[in-house]
Amino acid sequence: MVDGEKKPAMGYIYAAMDMAKETITKDFKWNKEKYEKAFEIIDKRWECQLHHPLHAAGYFLNPSIHYKYHDDVRCEEVEGGLYNCITRLVPDTETQDKIMAELDAFKNSTGIFRHGMAIRQRDIKAPGKKKGKSQK
Repeated sequence: MVDGEKKPAMGYIYAAMDMAKETITKDFKWNKEKYEKAFEIIDKRWECQLHHPLHAAGYFLNPSIHYKYHDDVRCEEVEGGLYNCITRLVPDTETQDKIMAELDAFKNSTGIFRHGMAIRQRDIKAPGKKKGKSQK
């Protein structure tokens, strides 16, 4: 997931963590005593190495995740990370306001994001890929 993958990990790490924890929970038949220790280890690693605003922004802005799992993406933790990332990268408040307007279009699939081509590309084109590179 982190090194050498064809899809960049940044926009997928949150989803992978959620799926892993759901799988562990199901495998142990929702018996918290059996998976609690594993979750402590996972959460500790998550907090110190992987849980950063840039990862939240990548998760939120990944169209293949955003439109399928929009309730997961639009939580306080993820949106807060996105806003922290924007604030840190773009200190100018006027530009921040323009970004927020574009984010509304992205979230609601309006404007350029409502075009058929943009909708088709959600699951085809991996975020961060340069033109001319294979999307396999």
